[in-house]
Amino acid sequence: MGQFVIILTQHNKVMKKVLIITYYWPPAGGVAVQRWVKMAKYLRSCGWEPIIYTVENGETPVIDKTLLSEIPADLTIIKQPIWEPYSIYKSLLGYKKGENINAAFLQEKKKQGFFQNMSIWVRGNFFIPDARKFWIKPSIRYLTSYLSGNPVDAIISTGPPHSMHLIAQGLKKNLHIPWVADFRDPWTKIDYYNDLKLTDWADKRHRILEREVLIAADKVVTVSASWAADFNAINNNNTLVVTNGYDETDFNAEIDDLYPGFILHHVGMINKARNPELLWKAIAELCTENEQFNTDLQIHFTGKTDHLVLDDIDKYGLFDKLTQHGQVTHKVAIKAMQHSTVLLLLLNDTQDIMGRIPAKLFEYFAAKRPVLAVGNVEGDAAAIIIETGAGVVTNFNDLQSIKAAIMRLYSDFKNGVLNVNAAGIEKYARKNIASQYATILNNIIQKKSS
Repeated sequence: MGQFVIILTQHNKVMKKVLIITYYWPPAGGVAVQRWVKMAKYLRSCGWEPIIYTVENGETPVIDKTLLSEIPADLTIIKQPIWEPYSIYKSLLGYKKGENINAAFLQEKKKQGFFQNMSIWVRGNFFIPDARKFWIKPSIRYLTSYLSGNPVDAIISTGPPHSMHLIAQGLKKNLHIPWVADFRDPWTKIDYYNDLKLTDWADKRHRILEREVLIAADKVVTVSASWAADFNAINNNNTLVVTNGYDETDFNAEIDDLYPGFILHHVGMINKARNPELLWKAIAELCTENEQFNTDLQIHFTGKTDHLVLDDIDKYGLFDKLTQHGQVTHKVAIKAMQHSTVLLLLLNDTQDIMGRIPAKLFEYFAAKRPVLAVGNVEGDAAAIIIETGAGVVTNFNDLQSIKAAIMRLYSDFKNGVLNVNAAGIEKYARKNIASQYATILNNIIQKKSS
């Protein structure tokens, strides 16, 4: 029988230890941070004490210092420096000092010049699996030494960036500690994979590394059923689904008043792959056909927006309807969700569409405002919206369906009956998500000890 490492809390409760390897951690912001800072918050109540391993000086597109307050008291956080090639990249592209690089190929500036295209080619073909590759070997050396004196029961690596998985793979080889590889996004099926300008050699290398990780991990976890099916085809059904979720403590119990007007509000980043041109066309046509709708309509964006989206908004004569709030803290975004009329969910029109469930969808549920989703009516996000009764799903290419959905929501708004009572969303509460993860961890260490 194997021996478990334990610690005692102030409540004298036996705790097992799990090392979580994550690039993104507060004060960085965004959904990648929230998944694991919330998991760390609730894993303790499930019998697991998290130990965080993260970067000291990483390059992150969003800063949200309010998330620092989410970190549990007395949590062990190990930070190590990382060298990344982004300083060279920023210099070539004329970034200002302190300016962050956007994620997911979002372009706020219109011009994409030679250096931009060249940098994408270099990133895809030389920095495999990603630009954090230079942190892999130093981290394996450091953590092998650290864990020899501070043993843990399990390891979780979370990606992207997928370099985190390669660190965990090295530790598994050296120390034989049970390991869960957590994929918040796919690897070779991620939405921007085909934008990386890969050579045949680089594409093959990515796929080899992906396969090695999927097979070496004791268990693989991802956030949707379709993505799990893709991984299971490679690793012989060793992938489980643990979705993202919402934290009940982030939300006010009741909201008495909404912002005035009929507000269609998108919270989060909108890159070019999430730009539903037909939605803007549908809204423009409804403004022409219905004078009162035209008067009441407002469009709100909270978060970074690709210039192509704004170009289309302008093209369809909707710019005077648009309010851009820019990047805000998570707390401000939650408040905006709760006070808006309808929450927009715009899904990526890319190869990973079927499994794409934006993390904000679960917070939309908790905000208790109806969701208007534009994407694939057969995808995993659509299935969850339909299952919970949280909103309406329309297809990318169905103009009349989009118009009908908007007018149905608008009619309910005018009649004072635009409410939502989503059913069964409690299973997506962060504390329940953490419980699912604790079960997976318990199972893999039990398997090792038997």
